[in-house]
Amino acid sequence: MIPRGYLCYRASGPITIDGRLDDPAWHNAPWTEDFVDIEGDSKPRPRFRTRVKMLWDDDYLYVGADIEEPHVWATLTQHDSVIFQDNDFEVFLDPDGDSHLYYEIEINALNTEWDLLLIKPYRDGGPAVNGWEIPGLKTAVHVDGTLNDPSDTDKGWSVELAFPWKALKECANMPCPPHDGDQWQINFSRVEWEVQVIDGHYQKIPQRPEDNWVWSPQGAINMHMPEKWGYIQFTTAPTGQAVFHPDPSIPARDLLHRIYYAEHSYYKQHGHWAPALSDLDLAHLPHDDRLGPPRLETTEAGFLASVTLNLPDGTRQRWHISDDSRIWHK
Repeated sequence: MIPRGYLCYRASGPITIDGRLDDPAWHNAPWTEDFVDIEGDSKPRPRFRTRVKMLWDDDYLYVGADIEEPHVWATLTQHDSVIFQDNDFEVFLDPDGDSHLYYEIEINALNTEWDLLLIKPYRDGGPAVNGWEIPGLKTAVHVDGTLNDPSDTDKGWSVELAFPWKALKECANMPCPPHDGDQWQINFSRVEWEVQVIDGHYQKIPQRPEDNWVWSPQGAINMHMPEKWGYIQFTTAPTGQAVFHPDPSIPARDLLHRIYYAEHSYYKQHGHWAPALSDLDLAHLPHDDRLGPPRLETTEAGFLASVTLNLPDGTRQRWHISDDSRIWHK
């Protein structure tokens, strides 16, 4: 699956964070594609529509979400609660795209939010830093209907978030605010529980798993696979006059992640890392003329895989991935 891409234009005027997405600055901002199931097109389309807009200026990255929902409910009011136990909207952001030091925020219809920093994905040991906060973060929710009232049918709820560059720059390893043309990896998730009405109150249907609907599909029920996230490209061009450029490093990233997963599969079976690429199940690697032959170095403690990428402008990059899934180039 090719990650989705979004052109993020500069805001043409001020944005009031009230959850309504009705400021003139939002009018020309494009919507993302509608959300799909987290596993992709092999699963049914979501029952309700979700889509997002983004803008930026010298102070903030703005995210606005429109969430169709006939029965808007929420229960959690304590900051940094496990918000996905309610229906929620989630943002995942990895500015430098190395799969480490990425941000997550979850918010429910009561405007209760949970912000955390992931040192690295849970699959690689995490940890999640729940005590990390986003100073200066602005959030707001607007309910188009009545919250926690099963007696009527609602239209949905909308969310506005303003992420201050001053806070994001702490772990971004990228310019904040960004430069024209910079790309960051980003994704969005919506957790949706099926409910029933008992004694005038919404209750989750027992033994019914939640739905996970996302912007850029993950291919698995796991948002903590940053390599599957989409891309936001910042632009200073007038609205509608920029072109999104897919990340040219995707072939190298894809190859190295295949090696990463194959090595971890081998380790589970044998208790040590495969000493050579020929020991791994890589029979179906796609051929790509832009890539040189991959290399693998292993020790008792871990492994490092690398590959050379030939870029369209004639330059080369050497890409690397380590056993904890950090990916980078020199």
